[in-house]
Amino acid sequence: MAIAKATALTWTHSVSPSLHVPQSSVRDARRFRLFCASDQSQKGNEMIVSVTGATGFIGRRLVQRLRADNHDVHVLTRSRSRAELIFPVKDYPGLVITEEPKWRDCIQKSNAVVNLAGMPISTRWSSEIKKEIKDSRIRVTSKVVDYINASPGENRPTVLVSATAVGYYGSSETRVFDERSPSGNDYLAEVCREWEATALTVNKDVRVALIRIGVVLGKDGGALAKMVPLFMMFAGGPLGSGQQWFSWIHVDDLVNLIYEALINPSYKGVINGTAPNPVRLAELCQQLGEVLGRPSWLPVPDFALKAVLGEGACVVLDGQKVVPAKARELGFPFKYPYVKDALKAILL
Repeated sequence: MAIAKATALTWTHSVSPSLHVPQSSVRDARRFRLFCASDQSQKGNEMIVSVTGATGFIGRRLVQRLRADNHDVHVLTRSRSRAELIFPVKDYPGLVITEEPKWRDCIQKSNAVVNLAGMPISTRWSSEIKKEIKDSRIRVTSKVVDYINASPGENRPTVLVSATAVGYYGSSETRVFDERSPSGNDYLAEVCREWEATALTVNKDVRVALIRIGVVLGKDGGALAKMVPLFMMFAGGPLGSGQQWFSWIHVDDLVNLIYEALINPSYKGVINGTAPNPVRLAELCQQLGEVLGRPSWLPVPDFALKAVLGEGACVVLDGQKVVPAKARELGFPFKYPYVKDALKAILL
């Protein structure tokens, strides 16, 4: 069992309704279908998608989803050997894995790019680590944008889906944040502002969707995986005060949201990648305790979290109530709108 923070997904059906695409040419068809909400499982509607951060918690599941619907995937990685361990050729025949020197070629051969790369924030922070957390996001995003912009017009990807995070909003126990809310003034907000601004330097003809991701719940990896032993050790009580808001999303819903942003032209600009029902952390821990069949009464003290994560504990000790106003406006169908159902799906 693990619960993960995205800095961050059983799929057989596309979110979009079916639409037949005439096959005048392979290139024209590929570009046309990115401007149409189409049934991507329909033969002949395959995309070529380049993905950074594909070996991460969210990226692995996105690759699986894209492959399940017969799309071609280019894994853009810094370590080919690591990527080959995660995506063995016997399970992923035809998957293209390439290191940075060949990213440009892959991007120019793609219809779309998904940018998920970034050093995990669920670690002890030092001045060096904080610099790397920011630089890892800005550097890769800048490289991806430069390669897209340098592509000849006829070979340029038509959509960029780039990850960011709800850390953009800062923390609050009382405010409700949606996509129109201003940015906060702490370190994570600064990182997110620069991250998003870099993505937005892409060519104006490229549709951009910025997914501000909350805490991702799934079976493996991520920030809170390190905190689960603490949760168990302290009899499953709330982390810190328990009053902080916890803006979460099930990994399946996040991957479906990213997928929909690839194929649906209505998905553009900032979109919060969070479930429609955020909870206070005490409620999350209570629901987790019920699902696990153990008590939830003794709080995990702040000092215990800080001993594990240092300044990075602010990811859990601070919080914000973030709602997915844009996704709901677009009619995105959340499979797991309530945290109890999400935890049951993950743990039982």
